[in-house]
Parts: sequence; structure tokens; C-alpha cells
Amino acid sequence: MSEAVSALNGARFSGIVQIEDAGLAGMLTLRADFTDDAVRRALKTVGVDFPDARMVVGAVGNGTLWMSPDEALVLCSYKDAPAKSAEIAAALTGLHHLVVNVSDARALIRLTGSDGALRETLAKLSPADLAPGGLPIGEVRRTRLAQVAAAFWFASTDEAYVICFRSVADYVFGLLSTAAENGSEVGYF
Repeated sequence: MSEAVSALNGARFSGIVQIEDAGLAGMLTLRADFTDDAVRRALKTVGVDFPDARMVVGAVGNGTLWMSPDEALVLCSYKDAPAKSAEIAAALTGLHHLVVNVSDARALIRLTGSDGALRETLAKLSPADLAPGGLPIGEVRRTRLAQVAAAFWFASTDEAYVICFRSVADYVFGLLSTAAENGSEVGYF
């Protein structure tokens, strides 16, 4: 049996920000009625907190991203994703829900650098408001990076994450690398 590898296989780039493959990550799409107290209680029993609208709770490896009013992305370790998916499904038995392990269909990219450089790099590629007030730390944004769907958030003032489909990971990595070339500073943020 072959070993799992991330879409970017350890790729790194250093410019005004550092861009790197975040490696294999467990990602579970979870759809349910999150206004239902029974759903929230069931999720709590398996350690899943549903975030407020557009927010992230926890961190890469153990967190949840709000994706829409009835969708969340649960983050866990790659090796734990199948068991975590089964655990969530079992906790939600009898309740309308869907849990899908999408770990192998997604890529996770980590960006580090100064807050201004991170925001400028992403702003060159996305129509989202990247001003600190427009996208505060801990808020997730589903949007586009050039021609492809993506989601991103700032984990801190010097760290951001991008999630995209595995099939376009190399394209997204190239876009980010070009937007982060040394000498490409805009100086807006």
C-alpha cells in the first residue's frame, strides 16, 4: 500500500512572506442544522465546538471552521480523520447530518510573515476585504484566489492558512509565491 503524501509534498517559498505546504491534515466536512440543540450537544460529546458565523475555533489539528450556516470543516490530524468521522457520525445518529472525510481532496498551505505582508499577499489574489477590520484574526473567509475557490484565515498576526482543492494546490501555491515575491510590497497595510 502506498504512503499518503500532501498535494505539495513539502514545497516552500520565501519572499515577503514564507509559504509552505502544511502537510497532511485531517479535514471533515460536516453538514447539519447547527441551530438544533441536540446537534450541538451531540457534537460537544465528541469534542467538536461549532463556531459562530464566519469564525474558527481551535487550531489546525484540532479545530472547526464555519463554512456556511449548515456546514463546518472539522480539522484534526490526518491519521485520526477516519476515526473522527465515524465518531461524529455515531454521535449524530438519528439526527439529520452528513459527515465526509475530505482530507485527501484538500490541501492546506501555511503563510508566515508580518501582518501587513500576509494581508497584501492575499489581497493581490482575492476580492475579500483584507484590512484588519475586514478580516480579523480568527475569522474564516470563503472566497476565490484568482480563478479557484479557497478559504483562508489568520491564526495570528504573523500566521495565516489557505485551504483549497488538492487538484489546484500547485496553482494556488504558484499564485501565492508570485504575490509574495521580494520587491512586490505594496505598502498599503
